[in-house]
Amino acid sequence: MKNLFNLLFLLLFSSGLYAQVGHTFPEGTFPNEHNIVGAQYPRIGEDGRTHFRVFAPDAQKVEISFRGEMKKGEDGFWTLSSEKPEVVGFHYYQIIIDGVSVADPNGKPYFGMGKWVSGIEIPEGKEGDYYRPKEGVAKGAVREEWYYSNIRKEWRKSLVYTPAEYDQKKDKKYPVLYLQHGMGENETSWANQGKMNFIMDNLIAEGKATPMIVVMDNGNIESFQPRPGEDPNEARMRFGADFGSILLEEIIPNIESKYRVLTDRENRAMAGLSWGGLQTFNITLNNLDKFAYIGGFSGAGRIDTNQLDTAYNGAFKDPKAFNEKVKVFFIGIGSEENPERTKSLSESLKNAGINNIYYESPGTAHEFLTWRRCLKEFAPLIFK
Repeated sequence: MKNLFNLLFLLLFSSGLYAQVGHTFPEGTFPNEHNIVGAQYPRIGEDGRTHFRVFAPDAQKVEISFRGEMKKGEDGFWTLSSEKPEVVGFHYYQIIIDGVSVADPNGKPYFGMGKWVSGIEIPEGKEGDYYRPKEGVAKGAVREEWYYSNIRKEWRKSLVYTPAEYDQKKDKKYPVLYLQHGMGENETSWANQGKMNFIMDNLIAEGKATPMIVVMDNGNIESFQPRPGEDPNEARMRFGADFGSILLEEIIPNIESKYRVLTDRENRAMAGLSWGGLQTFNITLNNLDKFAYIGGFSGAGRIDTNQLDTAYNGAFKDPKAFNEKVKVFFIGIGSEENPERTKSLSESLKNAGINNIYYESPGTAHEFLTWRRCLKEFAPLIFK
């Protein structure tokens, strides 16, 4: 245990100048944007390759998760450079020292994969401008809104995005999008990994999206852990199942009592990524009296198109009535995450008379670049 603490101390110490003495950075590289201030590693190459450097002189083996084993130098530093360019966008990683996985002390913490981890960003060029802060674009705020849940018997918080004009236009009320994270993430994920506030700022400033409030809360899907002896399939049915009641009975009333929001279904939307997309479908399609806009990002649930009359308590039984109620039914997915089933679902629903919008993010998998793009496509469609 003492050796482990020593390793972690040296790893942390390596983020300072000591790590840079006599060291030449790989040509054409720059620090990862998610590094803490002053940390030079990880680095990103102009060619999209990633470069890692870790000081752990007493370690026997050091790895970077999803990337492989590092090579140890005589100076006690371990290095790893990717052989090929990495896919653009945000990706999780951890440092694994002699079998112990830790977040990188050189990086800002992100909650993902059910734990606190590190993130690396491969720039997307000009296309990525939509999720970056821009000079001259008014910035909205992401606020913490605490409340007590009688359902969970715990204090919880929503993160609430308010558009830049919210504090100036004191008499204006706004529509609300309830935006959910995926499995192994929490209420911070959309604002941190997803950069949703910058996406919304830019869309609103360009006149593409209606100014709206966006609420992000914990879907109770941070970690999938079946109880001892429990059937995993039954555990999945239980996983995050209480969030629907929390949203409808606690979160929405709390937001509507504290923020200037429009409270009718025509001004309420919900969307989610991955398991949060499944939660979105489960909640909205069973409560069409409360939501008029629905978005599933890489998480459209499992709709049996051969039994549409009974799916979600008959939500699709009358296509005309459904289309009148649901103004936007959005289904998005990445082209590299086996989109065939989702595309087939969209087509089957259309053949049954159910209007929906299918979006496929080119070149991306089950990752935040897919979901950033989905939000960019979905937000301009709602509250029109």
